[in-house]
Amino acid sequence: MYQYIRFGTYVNIFNTVIPLFLQRVLLLVASDVDALCACKILQALFQCDHVQYTLVPVSGWQELETAFLEHKDQFKYFVLINCGANVDLLEILQPEEDTLFFVCDSHRPINVVNVYNDTQIKLLVKQGDDLDVPAYDDIFRDEEDEEDDSGDESDVSEPSEKRRRFEEVCFCYFIVKRRKTKQLLHIVYIIIITTFSAMVMFDLAWIMSKDLNDMLWMKYVTDIGILQRHVSRHNHRNEDEENSLSIDCMRIAFEYDLRLALYQHWSLYESLCNTSYTSASLKLWSVQGQKRLQEFLADMGRATKMGLEMKDLRVQTFSIHFGFKNKFSASDIVYATASLMENIEKEGPETTNFIKALDSLSRGNLDKLHQGLDLAKKQLRAIQQTVASCICTNLVISQGPFLYCSLMEGTPDVKLFSKPVSLCLLSKYLLKSFVCSTRNKRCKLLPLIMAAPMDVEQGTVIMVGIPPETESSDKKNFFGRAFEKAADSTNSRTLHNHFDMSIIELKTEDRSKFLDALISLLS
Repeated sequence: MYQYIRFGTYVNIFNTVIPLFLQRVLLLVASDVDALCACKILQALFQCDHVQYTLVPVSGWQELETAFLEHKDQFKYFVLINCGANVDLLEILQPEEDTLFFVCDSHRPINVVNVYNDTQIKLLVKQGDDLDVPAYDDIFRDEEDEEDDSGDESDVSEPSEKRRRFEEVCFCYFIVKRRKTKQLLHIVYIIIITTFSAMVMFDLAWIMSKDLNDMLWMKYVTDIGILQRHVSRHNHRNEDEENSLSIDCMRIAFEYDLRLALYQHWSLYESLCNTSYTSASLKLWSVQGQKRLQEFLADMGRATKMGLEMKDLRVQTFSIHFGFKNKFSASDIVYATASLMENIEKEGPETTNFIKALDSLSRGNLDKLHQGLDLAKKQLRAIQQTVASCICTNLVISQGPFLYCSLMEGTPDVKLFSKPVSLCLLSKYLLKSFVCSTRNKRCKLLPLIMAAPMDVEQGTVIMVGIPPETESSDKKNFFGRAFEKAADSTNSRTLHNHFDMSIIELKTEDRSKFLDALISLLS
C-alpha cells in the first residue's frame, strides 16, 4: 500500500514538527493562479503558527533546481506548490537524507516514486482523491530472468535485472511496446480526480479551525460552485444590529451570473465580443456573425435562434463585495491575476510580476487588481483578434491525429503568446471557435497543437498541446509523454522546462521532423 499524507496526519506534522524545531521553511511556488491562491492560504497559516518562511517563485524546472541549490544549506523543510509531483523529485534535486519535501501539486499524474517514498516526500492529497496508483510490486519488482536481446524484433524487450519497470508502467501511465518496425504509443488511462491546490490548503485550514473568509475566497477563485456551506458559515448573519456586518467588510455571495468575461468592468458589447462562448457561437470573425451580434443586442429574446442557449449564458458563481462600489466575480480575479503574472511590460526584476499578482489577491491592494483587469481586457482583445485571423486565413490545419496551428513572427501581439498561460488560453479559444466553424465532423474530435515564436534570437518556439473540445469534464492530456517520445526519436532540441508537461520549447529548425514524429506516433 502506497503512503501519502491525508489531512489528519498533516495537521500533526504542521503543528508540531515545523514549529518545534523553529526551522525556516522554503516555499517554492509555481507561476499560476491556483498556486498563488494556495500560497496565500499557506502564508496565513504560517503566520498563525509563527513559522518563519522564505518565498521563492519558480516558473520552471530550471528555476526550481537553481532555487534548491542556492538554499539547500539553509533549509531542511521545503514546501512545493504546483510543482514537483509529476517527476522523480529526489533524482532531480539530489537532496541530503535529512531534507523533507511537502508537495501540494494539482498536476497529474503523480510520479509513482514520489508516492512510494515515505521518508523525504510528503504528498498533500485531499481526502476524497483516489490516486489509483499501481501496486508497488508491479512497478519495482526485480526481474529474475533476462530476455535474450538477439530475439525477433517484433518481441517485446524486457528491462534488465533489478531495473525499475518504468517503461512498462511509466510515470505518465503509458505503455510503450515495439511491434515489427514501428514504434507505437498505447495510452492506458487511469481515472484521476485532480484537485486544485487552493482547495487542499483551504480544507487543511478548515480542519485546523483557522479558516477565514479571505481563505475561502482564494478557494473559490480556483474552483467555483461547490461547498456552499462554507459561504453560509462565514457570511450568514442575523438581521439584528448585534450580528450585522459593516458594509466595508468583505462579503462572499453565491449567485447566478452571466457567462461573459469581465462584463461588469467594461461594456456588454465588448464582453460579448471577447468571450469565447459567445464569439464562437455567433462566429463573430465573419460579417454574418457581426450581424447576428447586432440582432442579439436588439432583441435578447432571440438568442436561441442565433445559436446561443440562454441556459448556457447563466452560470453559478461566487462574487466578493467590498462595500457598495467594489464587486468582483471569481473569474474576474482569475483573469486579472493571470494577466499580471504574464505582463510583457518589464517593470523590474523577473519576480516583479509574481509579487504583483500575489498582492492583487489581497483586498488591501485593489489598485493592483484594477491594473490586472485592464491588462486582462487587452489580453482578451488580443486573443479574439488572433482567433479571428487564424480562422479567416485557414491557419488551423489537420495533421491526421491532431490539429495544428502556428503563429508567425510579426503577428500582432505575438510576444504576448510566448507566455505559457496566454498561449494555452488562446489555444482553448481557438479550438472552440474552430469546432464551431468547421463542417468536418472528424476534426471536431481532434486535439490541437499550437506553436508561437518564443525567442527570435535563439530561434526557439513554444508549443502547447490541448485535448479535444468535448462536453466531457474528464479531459485527459497525453501530449506530455508524446512530446518526450517524439523528441527522443528524432533527436530534436527541446526543452521540457514547464511544470505542465504538455508545454515544451523547441528549436525552430527541428519543428518539421518533430511534428512528423508526432504524427507517426499518434496515428
